[in-house]
Amino acid sequence: MTAAATGATALRVLAQLRRDPRTVALLLAVPAVLVTLLRFVFDGQNGTFDRLGAPLIGLLPFITMFLVTSITMLRERSGGTLERLMSMPVAKLDLLTGYGLAFAAVAAAQVAVTAAVAFLLLDLDIAGSAAPVVGLALANAVLGMALGLFVSAFASSEFQAVQFMPAFVLPQLFLCGLFAERDSMAAVLQWASDALPLTYAFDALDRVAAGGAFGGQGWLDVAVILSSTVLALTLGALTLRRQTA
Repeated sequence: MTAAATGATALRVLAQLRRDPRTVALLLAVPAVLVTLLRFVFDGQNGTFDRLGAPLIGLLPFITMFLVTSITMLRERSGGTLERLMSMPVAKLDLLTGYGLAFAAVAAAQVAVTAAVAFLLLDLDIAGSAAPVVGLALANAVLGMALGLFVSAFASSEFQAVQFMPAFVLPQLFLCGLFAERDSMAAVLQWASDALPLTYAFDALDRVAAGGAFGGQGWLDVAVILSSTVLALTLGALTLRRQTA
């Protein structure tokens, strides 16, 4: 793995995104629009938006980055771009890390827009500081990107790539604690929840939004998020194929 190859890959992906302004606009706007919709859905329920808003700032970028990166990598394979790149002296990890850096930059912009809309325009009020929420949201967006790059290796069409979202992402949303306390779930679901990275992402966001001490459990959550990101990128490099069958 070399810095030059990784950087060149990241710059190429960013250049491609710059030539697709509609995708960039959707990436930046969709999470902010969904948070705004949530604000007015709970307009008559005092405190509900303040309770759910901060976790969703971190979870919505996870979902959008997962979907976009899985489809983007699939297009690279089906269009023959990866085949041409991998005929050059470029390691698989260079390619995936380059993609990761490019989409991490997009994720940072996406999180900044979403957080600005929530805290500045929609008056999201949380007991804790906004800065840790933004930092965790960025980590979650990068995690979604890494998982999207990994699962794209198992899709042979864009339709299959989209189907990975309800198959791979929605169960994590249902089990992470956003909709129901995990302690109230069946034991087997609690065990499954403990094995899913989004559970730790939600726990960290919920804790800092409530103003609780970050503590050792908070750092454990962050460690799980970062470890899952690295693991997904590594597995993605091992399963990366030149061309869709």
